[in-house]
Amino acid sequence: MAAFAAFNSDQVTISPDPGPGVQTTAGVKRWFCSTCGSPLAATFDYLPGQTYVPVGILDFAADLMPQMHSHAASALPWLCIADELPRHDSSARAALKTAEHPET
Repeated sequence: MAAFAAFNSDQVTISPDPGPGVQTTAGVKRWFCSTCGSPLAATFDYLPGQTYVPVGILDFAADLMPQMHSHAASALPWLCIADELPRHDSSARAALKTAEHPET
């Protein structure tokens, strides 16, 4: 299971600078650690002004409360997340696009 936090792009700094990023898919740019290859961040053309960071690399991950679940239709049958948050069968693009303020 992957979890990501959305931030305003102008509030994200990666240090040391991982370089210009890699376009792995049309409209998607990703940054990786130059030492171990771990994913550090991603931006998506269809979500301008937002940068997505894997929650597992954040020191303050416990302070970030989930807002929704995406790709719920792909969940493994043994995965049980017992909350009342909105669930989207696929990417939740529409909901993410209309999000007023990503986490800051």
